[in-house]
Amino acid sequence: MTGLRVVPTWQHGRERLYVCLTDGRNIAWYDREAARVNLLADDRREDVLEALGPFLTGSVTVGPPPVPTPAELARLALHPDDDLAPNRPGEALLVSLDRDPAPARRLRPDPRRHALTAEQTVGEALDRLDGAGWHTLHSIPLPGGDRLHHLAIGPGGLFAIHSLYARKARVRVADPHITLGRRDPEPLLRRLRTDAARATHALTAEVHSVLALVAPTEVSFSTVPREVRVLTAPEIENFTRLGGVLKPADVEALHAMARDRNTWTHL
Repeated sequence: MTGLRVVPTWQHGRERLYVCLTDGRNIAWYDREAARVNLLADDRREDVLEALGPFLTGSVTVGPPPVPTPAELARLALHPDDDLAPNRPGEALLVSLDRDPAPARRLRPDPRRHALTAEQTVGEALDRLDGAGWHTLHSIPLPGGDRLHHLAIGPGGLFAIHSLYARKARVRVADPHITLGRRDPEPLLRRLRTDAARATHALTAEVHSVLALVAPTEVSFSTVPREVRVLTAPEIENFTRLGGVLKPADVEALHAMARDRNTWTHL
């Protein structure tokens, strides 16, 4: 017996198996996705591999942890209050509903609830792209009280995504207007282009605009939207087919910049 125990954890959608001493100190961890065992104590190499034996699959690299990249160093230096990565989909709406819940009885549902459903639906779909080399940030605050619902960063580029609740509604697109059912048209696409331009300025990299519709019955186009991609929530998985724009190192560097609240304060 090695006297070591293996503790599984999840970080940013990736599984890690930590090898711990009896006093709880870590001496190694196994990153299954990277197929690498990182050793902090080389003199326990054989014991670590024996403890991890039931969990190892295929060939793995064994050695000391790799030197942190500039993006990783920037993340480690980031104050927790300034880190936007932990934000949940609809974070701002969750906080709003917690601080000011709607009356128990009202004639119409609180519109914040529908907006929250939309952001959570789209956000969960985006988070599932994590294993394909994508990172997503949610509810990014912008000066003036605005915010980006989601920012997706991956091999296919950067996308500012706005979620819109459209359940059981026919959606008509006539740039810059969006019409839900019998409601009055709203020049939403103009706002989305502005948000993408602000994000482009903050990150010094081109950010594309996306409108993600949640559960519409039909989507029709009177005119083709300019610089805005309109899709439904299930189509988000198609982002994994986009590639050839950003290298993995670029994705990590842009994610490190975007998750810092201070990146967005001077727009």
